Formats: sequence, structure tokens, C-alpha cells
Amino acid sequence: MGASGSKARGLWPFASAAGGGGPEAAGTEQALVRPRGRPVPPFVFTRRGSMFYDEDGDLAHEFYEETIVTKNGQKRAKLRRVHKNLIPQGFVKLDPPRLHVDFPVILYEV
Repeated sequence: MGASGSKARGLWPFASAAGGGGPEAAGTEQALVRPRGRPVPPFVFTRRGSMFYDEDGDLAHEFYEETIVTKNGQKRAKLRRVHKNLIPQGFVKLDPPRLHVDFPVILYEV
């Protein structure tokens, strides 16, 4: 579950251009260097949706179909999970935007 952050891929988007994010780089040199390139915003505006569309256009996390099972001459209804013909929801816009999971910030509440 922790693989959703950028550190899992070896990237750290909020690091300075001086590189090295170790404790030895936390001196005055890192404070004096301005980051190069386009600044990375600390917010996330979209996320990957966790739901699916079925062939009827319904949207849900899981889909089940009812099947009739005959056992010892008795008919019994069972639910079977559907795995085929499901289309992922895609990207969902977040309203309001969230803070990025790897953004180094301390939240303080009085």
C-alpha cells in the first residue's frame, strides 16, 4: 500500500536542485540554492478511480451476478463475482485538492 508515493519509484519531486537529501546536505548550502526548473505544487488535483463500469454502464466497486445452483434436488441462488467486461473508471478530479503524500510539511493544530 505504500507504493503509491513517488519515493517508491526512486523520485523525490520536492527535493532541491542541490541533490543529496541526506542529513549532511541539510546545512547552509542547501538553504542558499534555489531550485531549478518549474516548481512542483504540493497539491494533487486528480486521482485514479477505484470503481469500474460494466457492460450496462453501471458504476460500482464490485459486480455480482446471481446463479442458480441445484444441490440434492434443491435450487439455491448464489452470488458470483463478475471479473470480465469491466472498464476502469479512469482519473477522477478531486474537489478540493489534496496535499501530495510525499510533500514534506508538518501539520500543526492548536
